[in-house]
Amino acid sequence: MSTDKLQKFKKRIDLIFSDVNWKEILDKALKTSADDIIKELIASCIRGRGGAGFPTGLKWKFAAQQKSDKKYVICNADEGEPGTFKDREILDKQAKKVFLGMAICAHTVGSDEGYIYLRGEYKFLVPQLEKELEEFHKELKAKKLDFKISIRLGSGAYVCGEETALIESMEGRRGEPRNKPPFPVVSGYLGKPTVVNNVETFVYTAMILKDGSKQFCELGTKDSRGSKVFSVSGDTPNPGIYELELGMTLDEFVELFGDGDTKAVQVGGASGFCVPRRKFKETIIGFEGIPTGGSMMLFNSSRSMYNVLHNFLDFFCEESCGQCTPCRVGCQQLLKGIVAVKAKEKPSKYLEDLKGMTETMKSSSKCGLGQSVPNCFNSIIDNFKEEVIY
Repeated sequence: MSTDKLQKFKKRIDLIFSDVNWKEILDKALKTSADDIIKELIASCIRGRGGAGFPTGLKWKFAAQQKSDKKYVICNADEGEPGTFKDREILDKQAKKVFLGMAICAHTVGSDEGYIYLRGEYKFLVPQLEKELEEFHKELKAKKLDFKISIRLGSGAYVCGEETALIESMEGRRGEPRNKPPFPVVSGYLGKPTVVNNVETFVYTAMILKDGSKQFCELGTKDSRGSKVFSVSGDTPNPGIYELELGMTLDEFVELFGDGDTKAVQVGGASGFCVPRRKFKETIIGFEGIPTGGSMMLFNSSRSMYNVLHNFLDFFCEESCGQCTPCRVGCQQLLKGIVAVKAKEKPSKYLEDLKGMTETMKSSSKCGLGQSVPNCFNSIIDNFKEEVIY
């Protein structure tokens, strides 16, 4: 892929990082009824860009329907997925768009208080964010919108990317997932209805209100409307952050970002799926194929997929909160298992036993951490078993 062609491709979509008149968009939103905003978001078919993909319009609708004296809006900026660094860039370059999306949400659901839960390693962004918030709050006051945004710092726990663990952390407790239901839109922060969306999602909601749902729907596919910001890393001549249309095949993606020897792409970070070269053409990046929170890691033939899997499992062993046995013990046993097979202490068929254990992890782990560990494990074992055995 030539540099010129890549640059041309990058310029096709620029919803996230383009400069806009945020004051005009805010004014337009405040003149629009909550029902009309929700209808516009539902018509756009936008789904959460953090990875889970829940319809954003429905989430806001459920929160708006709750009868409560207090509601909260939380921006999940705890970007902890390995290989993901897009939210940091969005907050650095387009913070007011994030604030704007949060304010529109507050107007829609009836909230007067919002928080940005910021990854602890992004503490360096706080002075700049607070400066921009000061200006933003002045504009909200001028427009008579009673909504205040504060920043809360995380402490480096991957599990706090899960919305209920994030809320537990904000309330001063250990960051551990809650049982659901009730969901946060019913009982979230301090037991009140709470909307939790990630950084990118809030920006897209603002842009949908600016341009309309019809324009947003012109991008992507029937099941994956719109565009998405990707963090591209690994064996690529073009690492970085790119906004791409959803629904492209992995073959098209590798044509853009591969180094000519790409043997696998890890879609969705450590918790995602590892796709081998032979499946590039049939794999769609989107909700009808393999959804992703944004991390796209490319590996060429020089990489050991055993080492990749070992690193992922080591990460999950470290980051499991330990609350539920399937995740706590399962992560440890998967790591010990592949080490034993590699060292010939266990036969290769033991990998099948481990795959059986991942089914237990998927069905009985309390949150997405334990439920998603099998994604990387099974996809690497299924497609690169020889690299684990020999």
